[in-house]
Amino acid sequence: MGVPPRSRSHAAAPAGRVLPESRGVKLRLYHHHDGARVAYREGGTGPALCLLHSELLNHREWEPVVEHLTHRHRVVLPDLPLHGDSEDRPRHPYTRAWYAEVLGAFCHETCGPRPFVGGHGLGAEVLVRAVAGGLLRPRRMVVMPSVLHRPPATGVARRRVSRIGARAGAVPGLDRLLPHAARAVYRPEYGLRLSAQRNPEARDLLRHAFQDVGGNANLARSWARFAADWPTGGERDLLDAYPKLDLPVLLLWAGRDPFHPLRTAEEALDLLPDGQLRVLGAAGYLIAYDDPVGLARELVAFCR
Repeated sequence: MGVPPRSRSHAAAPAGRVLPESRGVKLRLYHHHDGARVAYREGGTGPALCLLHSELLNHREWEPVVEHLTHRHRVVLPDLPLHGDSEDRPRHPYTRAWYAEVLGAFCHETCGPRPFVGGHGLGAEVLVRAVAGGLLRPRRMVVMPSVLHRPPATGVARRRVSRIGARAGAVPGLDRLLPHAARAVYRPEYGLRLSAQRNPEARDLLRHAFQDVGGNANLARSWARFAADWPTGGERDLLDAYPKLDLPVLLLWAGRDPFHPLRTAEEALDLLPDGQLRVLGAAGYLIAYDDPVGLARELVAFCR
């Protein structure tokens, strides 16, 4: 997976200002020192639990599980840069190191010095880099299905084509055409393919993630920068990062995810100083849509 998604941006809102939002979850903005904006939702009370979504989606990836968590945690759901309501201007590098710096600072600022954190897909990779690099020191970390050090089991060709297409966003003219192509490729029906349970709400997740993509030239140019640094396959250097994760780590995998085989988690587990592996057997790529109760149960049990 790898072409531009985006929603609306609230450029004028100062950091910490509460913006209108539905379902009782408040929308806020964090401003990084380089000017990058990270939009996030929060709700509930208790110790902070920050969850980072996967590539191409947004904070709504966690929507089915939020109601099962807010009675124990203040749940913080950011939109990653280039996703949802967050930063999309081409003035930033969007490299792996930049993502780790921005999200590490975001978690520290909005969740406190030792939060609970979890990530899926791209969000998990960013967290591993931020923690291994000393940019974030969470109390505990949950790593959900992601590429990590091993290439995806399926969809490699699609991922490679998407990245090549994203790089073309640096070409004037193509920067306006590519976002329309992305919407055509990632239609709402694609969401059903990501859900092992064929959850119909997965259509709305894709529809919301791509609803404002069309014609956004700034977004296309920014994704071209992203694609130039993030590899299409596994990131082998993460094998050196795992031993540096000196905190409790839960590898929470999905038993029916076609992209991220269990072998990836098992190999990472062997290198973690304090790791454990749990598998949600009925869940696919959209783990929160396939087994929200099971996911919440594992998160609550581990993050205490």
